[in-house]
Amino acid sequence: MRPFIKKFIMVCDITAGRLKPCKNSLGGLGKLYLFNFVEHPFTVASGVATAINPLLTDVFEYELEGDGNNVAESLVSDRNTGTALNTQTMTIVLKKIDATTSAQLNLLAYGFPMAVVKDRNGIYHAIGVDDGIDFTVAQTTGGAKGELNGYTLTGVSTTGSLSPKLDQTTITAFLALV
Repeated sequence: MRPFIKKFIMVCDITAGRLKPCKNSLGGLGKLYLFNFVEHPFTVASGVATAINPLLTDVFEYELEGDGNNVAESLVSDRNTGTALNTQTMTIVLKKIDATTSAQLNLLAYGFPMAVVKDRNGIYHAIGVDDGIDFTVAQTTGGAKGELNGYTLTGVSTTGSLSPKLDQTTITAFLALV
């Protein structure tokens, strides 16, 4: 008599594949949107942000230009501890030093801001939406006339999964808050 073996489908089993994409993608970021900490700023289902928490009322837009703006996410799972940790690292370059921006960047470093970044492909990624983002702000005047006079922001946050992407309805509602 054969023993009965029951196959269980685990919640973490993969459910889809992926075809080879076209070569029409661009790297880098076009815009940065910052907002102050809000518990659960988005409703997220299957990696998609589908709604905004009504307590999120103020969003501040930063225009980005050049090749120094990026987000890197590193999702590392550990079978020994049964955990998965995604470290999100954002690098943002803001040109030209001024007193108003310096004052805002002081507040950015002191607080627990969250962000949405728009990449050059029009995808909106929600960053730091669990606990906020810790920012390092480097202000530099440059040494040569052609060097950066501005700020380099490095933001780091941790979460359990890759960043949620905003759906079209959520993008429209989010941009109305800017």
